[in-house]
Amino acid sequence: VMQINWAEFTPILSLLGGMLIGGAALLLMLANGRVMGVSSILGGLLGKAEPKNWRLAFIAGAILAPVLIVQSGLYDIPVQRVANGAPLYIAAFLVGLGTAIGSGCTSGHGICGLSRLSARSFVAVAIFITTAIITVYMFRHGAG
Repeated sequence: VMQINWAEFTPILSLLGGMLIGGAALLLMLANGRVMGVSSILGGLLGKAEPKNWRLAFIAGAILAPVLIVQSGLYDIPVQRVANGAPLYIAAFLVGLGTAIGSGCTSGHGICGLSRLSARSFVAVAIFITTAIITVYMFRHGAG
């Protein structure tokens, strides 16, 4: 029987976060005509894509915003490392491989692709969610 962890149930903060992410995706599409897919933004920053200034600002903001919020003390978030060493590098490699095979990441397909009613994104998100469910089940029940 699955139960809700009421101490970590934050529907208002989740709604606000979702609205901010959706708003950012809309603004990027209106301002630059670009989909807010982190893998393509990062790939463009590391590759030959032009211009790089908005890509750098996006990645810097994605990294710095949570750090600044935690440092400000406005929102007390306990930091818990879930992986390090080889499992961390293997997971990072698999995420990168998945974004290359799937032609995008969860943000690109899940937020922007679904909002544009992309069939390819619907299939990708269904695979993401199915894989996540299987992984959680295996780690909770199969791998001890």
